[in-house]
Amino acid sequence: MSNSNLRPPVINLTPEEYKTMVQRISPKPKAIKNAVLAFMVGGLICSIGQILINIYINYFGLSKVSAQTAGTATLILIGALLTGLGVYDNIVRFGGAGGIVPVTGFANSMVSPALEYKREGYVFGVGGKLFTVAGPILVYGIATSILVGIIYVLLRL
Repeated sequence: MSNSNLRPPVINLTPEEYKTMVQRISPKPKAIKNAVLAFMVGGLICSIGQILINIYINYFGLSKVSAQTAGTATLILIGALLTGLGVYDNIVRFGGAGGIVPVTGFANSMVSPALEYKREGYVFGVGGKLFTVAGPILVYGIATSILVGIIYVLLRL
């Protein structure tokens, strides 16, 4: 079929009419709802972390610093496990930044790329992609800690 019989549509809209039409069909922002959900999900994750720290202190006899380290490691393990099971994506979809910002979001950002390349094998697929997102974060963290350490030493002189 030839397109020669088709003519372009004629649209007679003023800029004000166009603006009104766009405002009417555009999705309305849900900032307050998203903020409340993020606060609830993030608060729940942090509360679980505090419960873990209290358990490590009271039942395992760890010092406060050791319990905080163990609690963080446990949250990372839980985040990675839930990502592997496909549950953590639903948590982030529901809670937004409340699921991404805590340390469990870091675990999710490390495990997700690795799971996408599982078919390529454990060494080149999972191992190769495990640090795709986390690599720059680790480099920045290490470089910053070295810089802060140097500044600390210089200020103590």
